[in-house]
Amino acid sequence: MSQVAERYEAVRCRVRDAADAAGRNADEVTIVAVAKTVGPSEVRAAIAAGVTDFGENRVQEFVAKHGLFPEACWHFIGTLQSNKVQHVVGKACLIHSVDSLKLLERIDRVAETLGVVQPVLLQVNVSHEGSKHGVDRVEIEEMIRASLDMPGVAVRGLMTIAPYARPESVRWVFRDLRDLFESLSAMRFNGVELTELSMGMTNDFAVAIEEGATIVRIGRAIFGR
Repeated sequence: MSQVAERYEAVRCRVRDAADAAGRNADEVTIVAVAKTVGPSEVRAAIAAGVTDFGENRVQEFVAKHGLFPEACWHFIGTLQSNKVQHVVGKACLIHSVDSLKLLERIDRVAETLGVVQPVLLQVNVSHEGSKHGVDRVEIEEMIRASLDMPGVAVRGLMTIAPYARPESVRWVFRDLRDLFESLSAMRFNGVELTELSMGMTNDFAVAIEEGATIVRIGRAIFGR
């Protein structure tokens, strides 16, 4: 068994433990293996170990790895500039990082041109850190309502990045995002099916799962430093 396979199995065990602690089914949680700075051999080893979902945060690497491993589900998880949208739309099974109405509109236009519907998540800056991208929670409802007139996008849920700190000290970030998600889901926007909460990384994914994450983005714990 490769080191990548061993680490991935350890992550799966931790996901199961966190789900059990919250009374959830671990099958509800998608592990996205974050492949930034990782080469093709490591991605190949991860696929052999059973990984199906990968994340990239830079457009050039996303395009290259998607081309090498089109059988995998590639998530775009980094900051996406409007002038690079055309390289990601139609290739990403999910764009996690839609952090403005302008970007959502650009994705819609490109998707319509390509004849596709692009699934996206809206990135929320729950912690209000200046270094973090994302919209304020009060803007999310407006963006979802705007998406109702955008046939090229499908808003599937929310994403956030917590401050790097002790996991328990950022539990409130995940809880706040879950509460916002539940409030929005209760509004039952016509044509919008909110199903995904992308939150939690190597440092804090167990706590994120306990608070309702459906997608966790794991890099170091799978691929090493």
